[in-house]
Amino acid sequence: MTHPVHKTVQCISPAGLHTMAYQEWGDAHNPNVLLCVHGVTRVSDDFDRIARELSDTYRVVCPDIVGRGRSGWLKAPQYYVVPQYVSDMVTLLARLNAETVDWLGTSMGGLIGMGLASLPGNPIRRLVLNDIGPTLQAEALARIGQYIGQEIKFSSFDEAAQYIRAISLSFGTHTDEEWHKLAADVLRQDADGKWMRHYDPGLAQPFLTATPESVQMGEQMLWAAYDAMTCPTLLIRGEHSDLLAPETAAAMTQRGPKARLIEFADVGHAPTFLHTEQITPVREFLLAE
Repeated sequence: MTHPVHKTVQCISPAGLHTMAYQEWGDAHNPNVLLCVHGVTRVSDDFDRIARELSDTYRVVCPDIVGRGRSGWLKAPQYYVVPQYVSDMVTLLARLNAETVDWLGTSMGGLIGMGLASLPGNPIRRLVLNDIGPTLQAEALARIGQYIGQEIKFSSFDEAAQYIRAISLSFGTHTDEEWHKLAADVLRQDADGKWMRHYDPGLAQPFLTATPESVQMGEQMLWAAYDAMTCPTLLIRGEHSDLLAPETAAAMTQRGPKARLIEFADVGHAPTFLHTEQITPVREFLLAE
């Protein structure tokens, strides 16, 4: 399939109902489902290349997590947290009528996958964690929190695209065409024709209200979740990642599901799966007998 079908599902938070948009590639009746879940300020379109390539084998579903892209925004931004996203994914899986699912999660999308995969009776068969683990580097979290909350507007697309490229250099080497897509996917125009990022600035609230104690508690909960996982797990790390430390990645190969670790050279946080050399090991892991 060369183009996805765009759909929506209604989800609920303590603040009320919200809409989650998702893209679906491949045969809608295929029982082999792959869920691809993006990072904190990204969108479902990030997976266009890998979804297209795997749609001959899978029904590939790529959601816009609430607050991003084509999805609605939460009325109360304190619920922009992993437990809410896990709840939304359970709603989506019910809509898909999927008994089992394989999962590819980049950064935040990986944390959501870990949250679901740690639950008894969960539907995850195989899990790919893209440059994320239970221990998050404080400097990287501070960097992310700082730029998420900035409401910056640009007078032209080119100016906005240059900004996206500048804050995304850790994605590694890409062609100008690929950078254009990476920018276009997360930019939109407001009513005045100004270009801005395609997410709710309220996403920053959980970062800004975090304390050293809450971060430490969150880390303990994430390690407990990881240790509870039993599904085959592939961990991908960008060689220069500032979010997933080498020591954390090494520990993840020894604990819980004892993830298989692959490191991509010349990439930071996070690999984009726009290139064959990044797609191939994911395909091989997911389709292994």
